[in-house]
Amino acid sequence: MGDPVVRVLRGAPDETELAALVAVLAAVGAQPPDPGPPPVPRPRRRPRFQPATSWRTLR
Repeated sequence: MGDPVVRVLRGAPDETELAALVAVLAAVGAQPPDPGPPPVPRPRRRPRFQPATSWRTLR
């Protein structure tokens, strides 16, 4: 299995205390997910200019 990841130097913790310690260390060591690249903004299309007296504005 390899070398132990956590080693207790003093005391004699029971299984519950070791489980709590491992849970805290796992939570602290966890990294948030990578958000990825920011979304690319879409270009905005402006409506064509129509004068106020245009027949097209009557629609």
